[in-house]
Amino acid sequence: MTSFSISNHDVVFAAHCSLIIFPAALTVVPSVLMVVSLPFCPESPKYLLLVRGRPKQAEEALVRLRGTRDVDKEMAVMKNEAEAAEFVPKVTLPEMMRNASLRAPLIVSLMVMLAQQLSGINAAIFFSTDIFKTAGLSVEGALRATLGLGLVNVLMTLVSMVVVERAGRRTLLLTGLAGMAICTVVLTITLALKEHATWVSYISIAGLAMFVITFAVGPGSIPWFLVTELFGQGARPIATSLAVAVNWAANFVVGLAFLPLMEEIQHFTFLIFTMVLVFFWVFIYKKLPETKNKSIEAITKVFRARVYQEDVALNKLNGRA
Repeated sequence: MTSFSISNHDVVFAAHCSLIIFPAALTVVPSVLMVVSLPFCPESPKYLLLVRGRPKQAEEALVRLRGTRDVDKEMAVMKNEAEAAEFVPKVTLPEMMRNASLRAPLIVSLMVMLAQQLSGINAAIFFSTDIFKTAGLSVEGALRATLGLGLVNVLMTLVSMVVVERAGRRTLLLTGLAGMAICTVVLTITLALKEHATWVSYISIAGLAMFVITFAVGPGSIPWFLVTELFGQGARPIATSLAVAVNWAANFVVGLAFLPLMEEIQHFTFLIFTMVLVFFWVFIYKKLPETKNKSIEAITKVFRARVYQEDVALNKLNGRA
């Protein structure tokens, strides 16, 4: 993900600089670090217990990850899930679509992934160099500042990893989407007025920085692991695969549509992202339960209760009709 974040900024850098080899080579650094460090990382405890059936190795991996030997409670939860998984067959996509209690979290998972890609982060990165130049930075300084945004993105993602266990997934997602929506309005206004006053460009820079920060803290990082928390072992593989596929498909569509859209309406492109962000905020507020410190059984009960309530409401509506 770090390599991908850097590569996004490399596109902007390369568009303004003939020396594209250097920015392209930057993506090699985190990739090499991952290859070197991965053999020293512990295997997933759930994978060892639920898939490989190795409880002792799973406990050792969990101790390494938590930094304490007090993991009995968490191991008990995973063992209960492992025992339940023995009687739960793998779920196929048609079965998931027919089962309302599985279809509901699947829709939420796909929408969270779409929220990440349709948030406007690529538009912000593309405009970043021009915003920095308008504020008085040289071309070289603007390019360095743009690369600095990539660093901010990575650092705030690390912050999100720490904060998410305290604030919760749902809270950070909603906060991030709300912050991004506000920033898109600020960017639209300041980019429209940048020719009238120099100081407006400095507000653009602040809005751009906050946009990247709020993205990294919430929508940029949380969707990747949130999906796995919404499903049991039987449905998790197909749900995760489908969510990731939708994420990359949305990324591809945005990549194709963004430049023509920008050429047509320029900075007013951000207003489209404002509406999209507001839509996803409302959807997540209504549909996504908090998953922090909750077992998959508790999360599943929440979705089943909501499906039941919706069915009751629909039956009442049909009865009146």
